[in-house]
Amino acid sequence: MAESESGSDFLKEFYIPAYIFNDETKFSDLRDVPEFPVLVFINSKSGGQLGGDLLNTYRSVLNEHQIFDVGEEAPDKVLRRVYTRLEKLKQEKDEFATKIHERLRIIVAGGDGTAGWLLGVVCDLKLPHPPPIATVPLGTGNNLPFSFGWGKKNPGTDRNSVLSFLEQVMKAKEMKIDNWHILMRMRAPKEGPCDPIPPLELPHSLHAFGRVSSTDELNMEGYHTFRGGFWNYFSMGMDAQVSYAFHSERKLHPEKFKNQLVNQSTYAKLGCTQGWFAASVFHPSSKNVAQLAKVKIMKKHGQWQDLHIPQSIRSIICLNLPSFSGGLNPWGTPSGRKKNERDLTAPYVDDGLLEVVGFRDAWHGLVLLAPKGHGTRLAQAHRIRFEFHKGAADHTYMRIDGEPWKQPLPKDDDAVVVEISHLGQVNMLATQNCRSKSVNDVSSSTSHHNGEEDDDFSDEDDSRAEPEFRKFGAADTFRIPDEIDISQLS
Repeated sequence: MAESESGSDFLKEFYIPAYIFNDETKFSDLRDVPEFPVLVFINSKSGGQLGGDLLNTYRSVLNEHQIFDVGEEAPDKVLRRVYTRLEKLKQEKDEFATKIHERLRIIVAGGDGTAGWLLGVVCDLKLPHPPPIATVPLGTGNNLPFSFGWGKKNPGTDRNSVLSFLEQVMKAKEMKIDNWHILMRMRAPKEGPCDPIPPLELPHSLHAFGRVSSTDELNMEGYHTFRGGFWNYFSMGMDAQVSYAFHSERKLHPEKFKNQLVNQSTYAKLGCTQGWFAASVFHPSSKNVAQLAKVKIMKKHGQWQDLHIPQSIRSIICLNLPSFSGGLNPWGTPSGRKKNERDLTAPYVDDGLLEVVGFRDAWHGLVLLAPKGHGTRLAQAHRIRFEFHKGAADHTYMRIDGEPWKQPLPKDDDAVVVEISHLGQVNMLATQNCRSKSVNDVSSSTSHHNGEEDDDFSDEDDSRAEPEFRKFGAADTFRIPDEIDISQLS
């Protein structure tokens, strides 16, 4: 967009005057209220130098008071302060501030971890008019931005690139997205100190995944209970093992991981060296999902029911968005026959259901590259429960929204439980290239029908349970603790 009076008029539609943020500045000569006032949150550590460059560009084209570096001030503190101020001005009958409050939008630039953090904060604050959120892809996978049409390649950081993105924000539509709560519960050790509490390397994307207090309703005597949340997926097994190897290597040699293409190439090589392509040889059957855990599901109503996991499955994914591992869709679109026989639907992002998919090995995963390829569809569920008891393995690998960890498994009569349940929703901004589908989108049924799959890829039967819904309450689910190094966040 050229430098001109029209360009200046364009930016006024996003500009928030300084008096909205503090009492020290007075408002005078205020004319029309901006149509799309934005708060911009940028992780300056994301994308190598890109985050810092983008921060400087946004501060040069908008009011620096409306641009925030998440490494300097946490989004929850910013939003509490801004909304407290807006509410005060609203009580003073300030019509300008009232309209800013009603029209406010958020832009978050960073990896999926940063975007998930911001979404969680908005969800936890329970705002009367929660602002819709647009995501700038600054990470490696960028599944969240890709799912809503913002792309997956790291963007330009110059003025024209920023103006182009703002133009997309202006034209974007609002969509709901489900929020998922995850709980992990393990027996407290009978002997020895309680701290440090395993698992020792929990991912940043879980943010507040810490031990709940003794007064929390989720606390159980004799157990350590942790809680957190996610937006895209939870997975366990060999895919998480490869991801863990990648993240460990990046932590040891960060200088080798400055380029998005190099990162993706390294990831592919680790898939080979970890045995993911020859899992039957390198991966003992004792570590297959069915041997490690009992899995139970709830659908919309009813009771817990066992979910049958084929013995060959080495990786299981609980998916919320139609974008996994850089843009692949493991669930696909079930054909009319599958819809009728197994009550399977397309993967809507706001239907309160997770898609549960299994994979045997990396070769099985490559079927996703085929036009109608998908993994082994196991179920769609409102709640999912993994129960780990004493077995042949002393650990497994888990991953949430791209960030993995090594999870110790029970010894003796100990137990580890991971339970996922629907928590709520937030508003996203989506472009015309949005891949996600809403249950409220009338065009969804037409597009799904036209893209109906063949039944070339076999599925295992899923459970037909209609379980009762009970959701956990949110309690600062996604806040990043003070001790977390923001530079390690994607």
